Amino acid sequence: MFVIQYFLVALAKLVNLALWAYMWIIVIRALISWVNPDPYNPIVRFLYRITEPVLRPIRYRLPTWQIGLDLSPLIVILIIYFLQQFLVPILYEIARMVA
Repeated sequence: MFVIQYFLVALAKLVNLALWAYMWIIVIRALISWVNPDPYNPIVRFLYRITEPVLRPIRYRLPTWQIGLDLSPLIVILIIYFLQQFLVPILYEIARMVA
């Protein structure tokens, strides 16, 4: 049974790390969008390719109130923070209960 417990702890840590990394990718993309980046730069293309599938549906549903302010990165960061505070502790608790 301890193998399942260690697996769940490792899974919780991996999920937390992935969420943390994706949050920083979103932040970097938002910061880069302020400086008019070169669209042919491989780093910019990577950032847009990895974040656009998550940001596009939120941007589509979020009203901009005709001010042109994109709040979708903020919404995604809040969702990531919620998942870090909700999902990761649940995985740790399941791992503790398996023991």
